[in-house]
Amino acid sequence: MGMVSMTQRKKILYGLFGIIVGLCIGALLRNYRTLEIVSMCNTINSMKQKSALDIIGLQPSELPTNSQNNLVFVGVMTAKDFLQGRARAVYETWGKRVPGKIAFFSSQDSVAPDLPLVALKGVDDRYPPQKKSFMMLHYMYEHYIDRFEWFARADDDVYIRTDRLEKFLRSIDSSKPQFIGQAGRGNSEDFGLLSLEFDENFCMGGPGVIMSRETLRRVAPHIPTCLKNLYSTHEDVEVGRCVQKFAGIPCTWNYEMQSILHHNSSGSRAFSGNLKSKEVHSAITLHPVKKPAFMYRLHAYMLGLQAQELRQESLLLHRDIAQMTELLQIPRINKNLAPGVPIFPEDETSTGYLGDHNVLGATPDLNRHRPRTLDEVIEWDFIAKSLYSGMHPNPKRRTESSLKEGLTDVVREIMEHINNFSRQRGRVIEFRELLYGYMRVNSLYGQDLILDLLLVYKKYRGKKMTVPVRRHLYIQRSFTEIRVREIVDGVVPSQAVTFSPRVSPSTDTTRHFINATGLDRISHRVKSLFNGLERLTDTLANSGMSPNAGTHRDRIVLVIPLSGRSETFMRFLRNFEEVALRQDGATDLLVSMYVEPVETPMIVALLDNLKARYPDSRINYLQLYGNFSRGVALDHAVKSSYCNPEDILFFIDVDMVFTVQSLDRIRHNVIRHRQIYLPIVFSEYDPHASSTILSPGWLASPTTERPKMAADPDRQRNFSIPYRITNDNGYFRQFGYGLVGIYKADLLRPDLKGFSTDITGWGLEDVKFLENVIALNQRGNQRLQAIADGRWDPFGGATSPDGSMPPSPSEELSIFRAPDPSLVHIFHPIHCDTSLEEAQYKMCLGTKANTIGSYSMLHDRFSHSQTLLMFARTHSQNRGNG
Repeated sequence: MGMVSMTQRKKILYGLFGIIVGLCIGALLRNYRTLEIVSMCNTINSMKQKSALDIIGLQPSELPTNSQNNLVFVGVMTAKDFLQGRARAVYETWGKRVPGKIAFFSSQDSVAPDLPLVALKGVDDRYPPQKKSFMMLHYMYEHYIDRFEWFARADDDVYIRTDRLEKFLRSIDSSKPQFIGQAGRGNSEDFGLLSLEFDENFCMGGPGVIMSRETLRRVAPHIPTCLKNLYSTHEDVEVGRCVQKFAGIPCTWNYEMQSILHHNSSGSRAFSGNLKSKEVHSAITLHPVKKPAFMYRLHAYMLGLQAQELRQESLLLHRDIAQMTELLQIPRINKNLAPGVPIFPEDETSTGYLGDHNVLGATPDLNRHRPRTLDEVIEWDFIAKSLYSGMHPNPKRRTESSLKEGLTDVVREIMEHINNFSRQRGRVIEFRELLYGYMRVNSLYGQDLILDLLLVYKKYRGKKMTVPVRRHLYIQRSFTEIRVREIVDGVVPSQAVTFSPRVSPSTDTTRHFINATGLDRISHRVKSLFNGLERLTDTLANSGMSPNAGTHRDRIVLVIPLSGRSETFMRFLRNFEEVALRQDGATDLLVSMYVEPVETPMIVALLDNLKARYPDSRINYLQLYGNFSRGVALDHAVKSSYCNPEDILFFIDVDMVFTVQSLDRIRHNVIRHRQIYLPIVFSEYDPHASSTILSPGWLASPTTERPKMAADPDRQRNFSIPYRITNDNGYFRQFGYGLVGIYKADLLRPDLKGFSTDITGWGLEDVKFLENVIALNQRGNQRLQAIADGRWDPFGGATSPDGSMPPSPSEELSIFRAPDPSLVHIFHPIHCDTSLEEAQYKMCLGTKANTIGSYSMLHDRFSHSQTLLMFARTHSQNRGNG
């Protein structure tokens, strides 16, 4: 009984305690809400106390007659729900660069303390915003009519190139009534419903509408009348009707306005794709930009275009200075116009140095490079449907995407320059096709281009005509001053910061570890420190002193797929022991081998022997059965317990030799969660090709197997000595992707898919893996589409109900490729099995052909071969007789 009463007392006490806590929390929330309301009221009162000039930050003394900043007033219509999204994006991008002032107009209860906001009395956010639009124009008239020359009406989903807007408006007389916009009369669905006369039109509101001061002065007093006589639900139609009636002018009938004030009909996905288009580059306003992320993206792109224009203007000024100094007969080495009067105010040691006009001011000339010998002649590449290069390993190849993009940029810039005065001349020239061209790159001067273009000449003033024409362009894209990009630990090379060489690296403390998390920065700093200590211990070891045993470097696991090849594997083990075990000390070995009755016992014995001599090292192997598949072998190795997620896996072939520099580059270029490393290795030519090509039985042999030489040079090879790299003994295999460095944790990501296990034999699995990585990195387009579709907000996280979102940019794996002369593929005979898949077989034949020998050796052998000459002569005669 006592126990029951005690339990009831506890329940009552817990209940009372819960009630008290609930009351306290409720009181706190109520007080917090009260404080919030009071704060909002104070904000509204403070906004109401602001004058119209204070809202936009305009001084009472500023007028168009005494200020260059009073050209245009931009009124942006928005709504309370969009103030912290679209409106803020507008204000933080182009809104602060207006050659005048900007204000946002919303409903009467809207609040945004950090925006120049006008809460219109008696106006709500209902759509269509007819009352809001007219009341905004009336507010402009009441408070700013004498303080600006132009007045623009814009939506919160329009982007304005303010520099072009200023240039455009300053070319027009603002004292006359002007009503500028993209003229319209409605679509087919609106036909007959807008109550427009045959000679009436309206300026479509989306891309923006611009009025001169005189137009607004005539229309604004009659706005109440216009509001009482609405004939449609379209506010831009009603504004146009009001202007036509009381200002006596229509919207500008001008075809050019479609490109100047550009409307994209793609809806929410507008401007989510490639921005390098004629429409984007030629427009003053771009509409619609529905998502704030797209507004920021578009603004960043426009800033890049402005930077290019400034660089071009800088080059032109340097050329003027260079010409003037030449006319004044000032020596090139002289930096002064006169004693004590420098040409530039600051010298090379200053960050404000403007550059050397003798370099940047050089006049474009295709003959700037004057070769003195035949070896100095730079050959031209021929551009047509394909790209043809005389000295390239693949003479006829597909035009690279980077070259296509560069040519597109050149043609677009040239056409913009040609049509710069098309309006005044009453003609326009349009680009149709690049027929052919020539290209060469001089590392000292720049890129030279000769292009044959098919153009269309259109004359629309006077006698109208359309005529196709061909024109040759001679272009030199000059290089500017040298820029140095420092790659530090923890920074992806493609995202490293560029800085001028005259700036001391020690003074720039902001460029280090950009786009890296704090943990990554610390770990890579520690890794860099211990890498330096390891090099010191290696030096001490070579001097007879023992290195320290323990290190904190990330371990590398060399993963090698194997099927037979025991003699070649013996060479690899000698290389591994000499470099990885004795010098590096932080590299392990994992062999994924297919069991063969003859050679597997020997390979296992070699591994067990090496493991016994180095018990502290991780030397392991897997035994697989069935037909050999490199993809399956690598997949089993990756998923095995012999390597940890924090290990760097480097997939290597048994024919490779490497040095300690190879391992250093792997650690430096593989960055966890950010970058993988695909080195471009040096591949050895057949060392005996010069004596075996065209010898008896050379073509009859179904394989390229050679008889073994009496003395094996691999047994005496010192793997610490760098391999001799020349054009005669090998080539860099740019199209080989089999050697990959990547963290195991990154490789096991489910969205990467790993290696393909349905490919038998050698080849193609590396290409498939690279395609998977590229596909992962191309999800930027998926992110843009997700933003456009409302499935993802980059400022607020994922909004998709199914959570199927592409990874963020920080989760992409950049691909870093660079030639590594310390990684050498030793020649071995290649046999291409005809039972391989067609793609694998062609790839095998291509590799086999590349290893035959250098171009010079092949030329000497074939051009001086009587057998080949007789074959060619006989073949030619047979074709002639046929």
